[in-house]
Amino acid sequence: MPEPDPEQVAAPEPAGTPAPLPSVEPDWRGVSPKHVVVEVVGSVIGGGIAVAALLIASTWLDLPFLVWIAVAVGVLALVGIALEPRRVRSIRYLLRADDLVFRRGIMFQRQVAVPYGRMQLVDITRGPVSRALGLADLKFVTAAAATAVTLPGLPLEDAERLRDHLVALAETRRAGL
Repeated sequence: MPEPDPEQVAAPEPAGTPAPLPSVEPDWRGVSPKHVVVEVVGSVIGGGIAVAALLIASTWLDLPFLVWIAVAVGVLALVGIALEPRRVRSIRYLLRADDLVFRRGIMFQRQVAVPYGRMQLVDITRGPVSRALGLADLKFVTAAAATAVTLPGLPLEDAERLRDHLVALAETRRAGL
């Protein structure tokens, strides 16, 4: 009688061993890719103003080392602009049963869970570039100042729908207020 192939014979599971849990990836949602444009425009304006101010100060005050500082600021601004697409892709949020979880960051990551019952204000803001691209920022305010969370770069319709959903959830789950 031929011996069974060892690869085909499964070892019996010891009694009482729990079955492995299925790997379920939560439904993290990202912001609009158009938000990169908003961030790049802000970086270009901020970097441009800083470089221009340093160059003007260098000329007026006759301090040539300020030119080198302006070059360094310009290079740092360009590196920041190059990283903007990755930084925007890192912004994610997750709606769970009792809270909203927000995370962002590449090297220095921040993750915040905001319980629905603790939300006091859900606000939509739109800057000029965001408005031109049809985007909005959704801000959640709680009693703790450190937990103020802003979800940037949401399409306006999604931001309004999410605001209404979160306000309804917050009303049903007020925690001792």
